[in-house]
Amino acid sequence: MQAIVRADGWVLWESGRCWAALGAAGVAAHKREGDHATPAGVLQLRRVLYRADRLPPPRAPGLPREPLAPDDGWCDEASSADYNRMVRRPHAARHEALWRDDAAYDVIGLLGWNDDPVEKGRGSAIFLHVARPDYAPTEGCVALALADLLRLLAAGVTSLDVTS
Repeated sequence: MQAIVRADGWVLWESGRCWAALGAAGVAAHKREGDHATPAGVLQLRRVLYRADRLPPPRAPGLPREPLAPDDGWCDEASSADYNRMVRRPHAARHEALWRDDAAYDVIGLLGWNDDPVEKGRGSAIFLHVARPDYAPTEGCVALALADLLRLLAAGVTSLDVTS
C-alpha cells in the first residue's frame, strides 16, 4: 500500500491521515546532499529499524524489522565508499548516529532514496522517522508523531509518494 505525502505536510493512506514534518527547504524534484529538501517521488520502505530498549518491534506487514544498536550510524560523506549506507561507529567518514538521546530515531523507516545505485552527492539518510513535538522541519526526511508512524506501518504502507 502507498501513502501520499503532500508538500503541505499531509500524509494520506487508505485507512488514515496525519500531519508530517518535511525538509526545511520543502519538497524538491532534484535532491542534493545538504539541501534540506525532501525528495519528490515514490520512495519504497526498505526496512524498519527501532529502539528495542524503548519499544517493542513495530507491526509492519511485509517489511523486515531490525533493532538498532548503540554503534549504528549512517554515512553522509559523499566522497566515502560507504556513502548513504548504514555503518558501525566509530567510522572514519562523516556519519550520523542512529542511536540518539532524543526520540527521533526510536523508529526509522529506511526509504529507498539514492540507494540502488548510490549516486555521490544525490542525498543520503532520507528516513521516515519520529517528528519532534513541535514538528520542526527535518533535514530532508519525512517525520510523523510516533503514534501516527506506528499506525501507518501497521496499516501495511510500504511506499511513500512524495508530491511536489
